[in-house]
Amino acid sequence: MTFTQWFIFFLVIQVIHFLGTWKLYIKAGKKAWEAAIPVYNAIVLMQIINRPKWWVILLFIPIVNLIMFPVVWVETLRSFGKNSTTDTILGVVTLGFYTYYINYFVDVKYVENRSLKPKTEAGETVSSILFAVVVATIIHTYFIQPFTIPTSSLEKTLLVGDFLFVSKVNYGPRVPQTAVAFPMVHDTIPLAHVKSYSKFPQIPYMRIPGFTKPKHNDIMVFNWPVDTVYQFFDRSGRRADKPLDKKSNYVKRTVGTPGDNLQIKDGIVYINDKILDLGDRAKIQYAYRITTNGAPLDINFLIKDLHVTDGVQQISSDSYVIHALTLDGAERLKQLSSIKDVTRINDQSSDSRIFPHNKPWSGDNLGPIHIPSKGDVVALNTETLPMYKAIIKDYEHNKLEVKGGIIYINDKPSTSYTIQQDYYYMMGDNRHNSEDSRYWGFVPADHIVGTPVFIWMSLDPNVPWGKAFDKIRWDRMFTTVHGTGKPHSFFIYFAIALAGWGVYSFVKKRKSKKYNY
Repeated sequence: MTFTQWFIFFLVIQVIHFLGTWKLYIKAGKKAWEAAIPVYNAIVLMQIINRPKWWVILLFIPIVNLIMFPVVWVETLRSFGKNSTTDTILGVVTLGFYTYYINYFVDVKYVENRSLKPKTEAGETVSSILFAVVVATIIHTYFIQPFTIPTSSLEKTLLVGDFLFVSKVNYGPRVPQTAVAFPMVHDTIPLAHVKSYSKFPQIPYMRIPGFTKPKHNDIMVFNWPVDTVYQFFDRSGRRADKPLDKKSNYVKRTVGTPGDNLQIKDGIVYINDKILDLGDRAKIQYAYRITTNGAPLDINFLIKDLHVTDGVQQISSDSYVIHALTLDGAERLKQLSSIKDVTRINDQSSDSRIFPHNKPWSGDNLGPIHIPSKGDVVALNTETLPMYKAIIKDYEHNKLEVKGGIIYINDKPSTSYTIQQDYYYMMGDNRHNSEDSRYWGFVPADHIVGTPVFIWMSLDPNVPWGKAFDKIRWDRMFTTVHGTGKPHSFFIYFAIALAGWGVYSFVKKRKSKKYNY
């Protein structure tokens, strides 16, 4: 839906509200016209139901308002003495239209200054749960979102089993575009394994300003631009046309920013003809061919000393492929007397899977590619179109056709196109085991979710739960994601603070009991 369509929808809702409540406003000592003025009518309604005015803000926050509207419907009924379970159910299942019946056909009286305390323990529990869900939804949507690392594409920097807090305020939180969705879940409801959202209606893209823009080497969470899988990790062939904010979440490193010229030579990333400085925390890995002098490869050394976790493949009695090894690890491996040769795999062969799929490029050698920036004017012809096809058609929503070798955009012949938003180029640190921009292209700015800032828990998937203490990677708990130098765990400080709070709460409770006596 466009902004105009949403505005019309908003006005229709105001008319519906007025027709269903104007008599109730009068019975509450207000004027009938006060039920008709947009936004003001909500402020007056909060006075009628004896709730704080800031609740009005919650009615305009997507997803949160799905919880708040039923609450307001029920609170309105109770303010006019309709407290029964039947009234509550009718108020919710009729989507608030039960108030029409109360407004026109029931002689009700306004209950002024009614008690807001639930009359039953069950009611108290429901109220507490609703409040907690509202608060958690706001935090999850606009501030911090928990995220789990499911694959090894950023191995060594972020590990499979890391549990992260992803900040949405750094780059600016997006207003949810999917207006009707289950709160605090992504595209699938857990356990039920059913779709968690409705594709209609969709809110136009909006983003609250952030503190910064993505920079080189930032680790970023974003919606996978080409995602059409039915569920994450479901590769059965079922396809789904997902809304932008319900596409699968990916996490990669930012290697190309808007306006950059990017090239990969022998696996090394160049930005504007200079090698990209990856900093000291990035642990870039490549696949290597290893030849021994006939002795078997020391697997324990690989695991314990080099922390190789992504598999070793034996080719022959003295030949192996290690699929994920850092440059430093390769140098250390060369020092072993049993090692004859260590060669980094450098793919020179043309691979049609490499974006834009019409160049003789490979995952280790590609480019140069210009990363599109908002306002760039790009030349269009049958040779350049594959580079910009997804941008024009899928990300910026134009009609695109090619007829008789002529490119038509929105039914007009076009030899150029003006880019409407910024784009980024993302790669995993595990270079030979990462599904990234090399295969599907640019990440639009409107697909950005946020940046990981904190690892609050890390579980080793290779350790069984029977060894729970060993399963927890204690040295990774409460460590920061970005920065320089070796990551430092702040877990001990958290534990001390938690213990201090526990002692404070205990002492305060004891004093309270003492004074009560």
